Amino acid sequence: MDLHLAERRALVTGSTSGLGEATARMLAAEGAAVVVHGRDAGRARAIADDIIRDGGRASVAVGDLTTDEGADAVADAALAGGPVDVLVNNAGAYEHLSWADATSEAWAVTYDQNVISGVRMIQRLVPAMRERGWGRVITIGGGLGGQPMNSHPQYNATLAARHNLAVSLARELKGTGVTSNVVAPGAILVPAVRELLTGIAGDRGWGETWPEIEAASVRELVPNDTDRFGRPDEIAGAVAYLCGPLADYISGASLRVDGGTVRSVQ
Repeated sequence: MDLHLAERRALVTGSTSGLGEATARMLAAEGAAVVVHGRDAGRARAIADDIIRDGGRASVAVGDLTTDEGADAVADAALAGGPVDVLVNNAGAYEHLSWADATSEAWAVTYDQNVISGVRMIQRLVPAMRERGWGRVITIGGGLGGQPMNSHPQYNATLAARHNLAVSLARELKGTGVTSNVVAPGAILVPAVRELLTGIAGDRGWGETWPEIEAASVRELVPNDTDRFGRPDEIAGAVAYLCGPLADYISGASLRVDGGTVRSVQ
């Protein structure tokens, strides 16, 4: 399927690893010119160069989105190559903290990393999309925003805020040709997750081979209808669809890509 992205430029925040990297690579494979963002210039440049070697178009924007100055630098670098048609707000972070361990400072830092950072980029890039009459804002959310766990509460709450702000933005952009939507991943098998699960498998009695470990860890930690973890490209594929004109009629929606982890009809 041609997603009609060849004439578009996309900034994917936090795209030097994990879901952001997979998304940048897929958008480039679909023909979009991508801006790879991160705080480490070397890592960002390496991914952009790899995309270019594969026949894609890529540039780099470096900056810390938890500051206004960093967001300015990222926006300036992204816009240096031309208008930004697509903003994928993926950048974020979390710590495995309990309610007892999550201090008020940890809550504030997590909110800045996961919510305000995205707002900064929306404020810098969406007005020009509105003026041109076309654009896409895709926010990476998550099922924990609506079905939170007892652990890392500061992270759960920021996911709920990301979903909420994306819908509010969609209402604000009514009739402009710019849409705002959410892709909500479930448990995704990025390298850090596989390393974690492999490391604790022995103590948990999950087996020795990866198929055994994945099946057992899913049953115990994230039961879902597919009996496995998702893969980064499955999230990237959902984002890519929402970025193109085939998704013109989708606004303020949350597309769950979680294997059925969230048990809700909504």
